[in-house]
Amino acid sequence: MRAFTRTLTVTGSLAAALAVTGLAATPAIALTPLSSGHVDVLDAEWDGTDLHLHVHDEETDTEYEPADVNLVVPAAAKVTNPGYAFLGSGSQIWLLPDTEIEADAAGVLFPGISTESLTTGVFANNSVTYTLVSATRNGAATEDFSIYAGSGSRWFDSNPAITTFKSRSFGVATHNHANWAFEEAGTYQLTFRVQGTVGGVSESVTETYTAVVSS
Repeated sequence: MRAFTRTLTVTGSLAAALAVTGLAATPAIALTPLSSGHVDVLDAEWDGTDLHLHVHDEETDTEYEPADVNLVVPAAAKVTNPGYAFLGSGSQIWLLPDTEIEADAAGVLFPGISTESLTTGVFANNSVTYTLVSATRNGAATEDFSIYAGSGSRWFDSNPAITTFKSRSFGVATHNHANWAFEEAGTYQLTFRVQGTVGGVSESVTETYTAVVSS
């Protein structure tokens, strides 16, 4: 059974409201760092009414809200650029690999995309679609993030100059892995949506993930 962990940050208008009422505002809670092991970063769930996206740490069988997690990409993730055009012209990239053996050897995350919690017969065509809605690095739109499989088969590409490689459909009750590539160090905000159709009605949820890539 999955254990569900969620942290709470009190900011902005809520913090102001607490101050007005004389209640002490809860200090901002640091994001939970996830830096190694098997983690399903995009983990879709359906509660019978709504879709949800969670981060599922397979190592501890713990679920997190995406906004509560920092995906740590250390300098140890640097590898030689394999030369695919969409990965830019730099000599190195930061890579979270598509095999657990490689990830464990480097001491980095083994990121997954999961629909394992979605059962057959609920969603049209027994599939849902993940979409990379936006990506920023240090606050600006970036072309420096992509997810690809095999010999450069792109699943997602953050390049704002192209409209392709933004969405990909996955069958329900499946577990998928690909290479997560970052071309520059910095703080990335990656916004993903998962969408499916239930009883003729489109259902979706959008969440933003933080990834900190160290030089």
